[in-house]
Amino acid sequence: MKTPKEIVDLMMNDDSFSKWMGVKIDAIDAGICVLRATVNEEMLNGFRIAHGGISYSLADSALAFASNSRGVQCVSIETSISHVKKVLEGDVLIAKAREVYRGKTTGIYDVEIVNQNNLLVALFKGTVFITDKKW
Repeated sequence: MKTPKEIVDLMMNDDSFSKWMGVKIDAIDAGICVLRATVNEEMLNGFRIAHGGISYSLADSALAFASNSRGVQCVSIETSISHVKKVLEGDVLIAKAREVYRGKTTGIYDVEIVNQNNLLVALFKGTVFITDKKW
């Protein structure tokens, strides 16, 4: 069976969007994942703050890696995010995903997104479908 790191490495190889975002993996283990990315000018909206899709996408990647880390392929079926603080160019976003529940066919994950000062910027919740395909 592949380790969580081997699985995430396989996933990242084909993940052009996470690569474009400059996603770095800080930690990966069964049911958990910590990612980081630095906000650059291309990620800003018309208000000169980070587009909401940036923190959402970072959290979505953390969800994917955490849920797949147990060796079975999972896909998201429902996600939501609450943005609680604006994000500026140069901010470093850190997404911390943790498994809350894992059953036979579904899993639930919370992802907390903080900035470089450890200030909460967003909360994300994701539900995944657990397939029968092994990594």
